[in-house]
Order: sequence, then structure tokens, then C-alpha cells
Amino acid sequence: MNEISTGFIEHIGGLELKKIDEKNYSFSSVVKEIHLNTAKITHGGYLSTIADTAMGTAAHIISNKRCVTISLEIKFISAGLLNQKLSGKVKVQKKTNSLVFMTCKIFNSENVVITASGVWKIL
Repeated sequence: MNEISTGFIEHIGGLELKKIDEKNYSFSSVVKEIHLNTAKITHGGYLSTIADTAMGTAAHIISNKRCVTISLEIKFISAGLLNQKLSGKVKVQKKTNSLVFMTCKIFNSENVVITASGVWKIL
């Protein structure tokens, strides 16, 4: 299990990423008051941040080098609510010598909350 709690992610509660196998990872987070928007649902910026952080960390693990996000696409499908546990799944779609292509889904107890995909540059 990789505990990610440095830099910006530390300020929003950290994240734990678990390697399932070479291409699959999982993570979870509990929605706190600080993660809500004015509509009292999980803020899209928080969901984007945890997806980006989880995929970026997986890219780092698989490449054993620092990686930076080149592109990130998010589709918001349903809401996360206060005190809900959000579970995420990350999948490495392809790795080249310089790029890692990833997808991510975040679920609440009943629904898909977001889907995401992106490309990471291996430094």
C-alpha cells in the first residue's frame, strides 16, 4: 500500500493506493465536509484530484520514474455525499518508453461517480 500524503494531496486528506497487479490499482477515500461544494455534494475538483493523484502514482510505480500529467479527461456521472466511502480503480492501458496511458473509475456504494482517463509523461 502506498500512502500519498505529501504536497497538495496532504491538505485534502491523503490517499492510499494499493497495487493489485502490474496493470491494476485500487484506492479509497471518505468524503469529508471539506470535500463538498455549495450543493453539499463532492466537489469536482476533489474528485479530479484523487483520480489524477492515483493515476499519476500508478504511472510512477510502473515506470519507476517521476511522471507528470499531460492530459486528463473527467466525466462526472453521479454524486458523492458526505461520509460516503469512495472506491477507485486505476488501470494502466499502455506504457511506452516515454508515456503511460491510464483509466480510472471512482464509485460510491451504489453508482459510478466519475470516469477518467489520461496520459502521463515519464521524466
